[in-house]
Amino acid sequence: MKYYRNKNYIGLLYISPWIAGFLLFKLYPFVMSFIYSFTEFSILDKPVFTGLDNYIYMFTKDKLFFPALKATLAYVLMTVPMKISFALFVAMLLNMKLRSINIFRTAYYLPSIFGGSVAVSVLWRFLFMKEGIVNKFLGFFGIKSIDWLGNPDVALFTVSLLAVWQFGSSMVIFLAGLKQIPNELYEAAIVDGASRMRKFFSITLPMISPVMFFNLVMQTINAFQEFTGPYVITGGGPMNATYVYSILVYDNAFRYFRMGYSSALSWVLFLLIMVFTALLFKSSSYWTYYEDGGK
Repeated sequence: MKYYRNKNYIGLLYISPWIAGFLLFKLYPFVMSFIYSFTEFSILDKPVFTGLDNYIYMFTKDKLFFPALKATLAYVLMTVPMKISFALFVAMLLNMKLRSINIFRTAYYLPSIFGGSVAVSVLWRFLFMKEGIVNKFLGFFGIKSIDWLGNPDVALFTVSLLAVWQFGSSMVIFLAGLKQIPNELYEAAIVDGASRMRKFFSITLPMISPVMFFNLVMQTINAFQEFTGPYVITGGGPMNATYVYSILVYDNAFRYFRMGYSSALSWVLFLLIMVFTALLFKSSSYWTYYEDGGK
């Protein structure tokens, strides 16, 4: 018994850096942000308890709250389906038995490594400028140049393309799921004369539905917290078309030094993500298939 107790101490010693980091950089800020959300706190001064004033101001007087919420919801509904669909499409291509396929898999994963950086966001802005490479390319086909970043109707779509371009992590997970599908199922479908579309909807999608569910949850959470792309590429413009919720939180915290109000905004975002995640979990029982029959 003493031997196993010593083993536990050794294990705790090994994970102690993670425990310290979690307590200091995760749990402590999480708890303190909840406390600060009920205060008026400007970093430089001591927090003053104000009750629900921050939340009341948020829903009744903040003119940027609902536009930011609308832009964020539009961004999520636009980005997540495109990203998952494209990741699944590429994963199916890379699942083919081709020569040097590992090189292609590595190449397609690279955007996920660089895509979240400020440098790539700046590059994206130059690509989609009115005189940028994208418009010059379209000009070869006689297509009139599009104001990708200055037109409120297309600016959010342009920003969302950067997130779609970072499909590598979802693609790798889809690829792992595709590898787990028994080949016998496809062989039996071929014998029955099933078409490619029939095999996709009757075999591939049901078998990778747990993977689809995981990617859907993770990408939804990430999309709600998107900051770098909209902030660097457009700065929230034009006309607040790309002013997503994370920029609203950032501006109040580090531009206006309203840390208490920013904490309240953060908690509303947290609750919003929780609601969407709960809805996804609730819906998964209707379309997610598990071999053991579980939900």
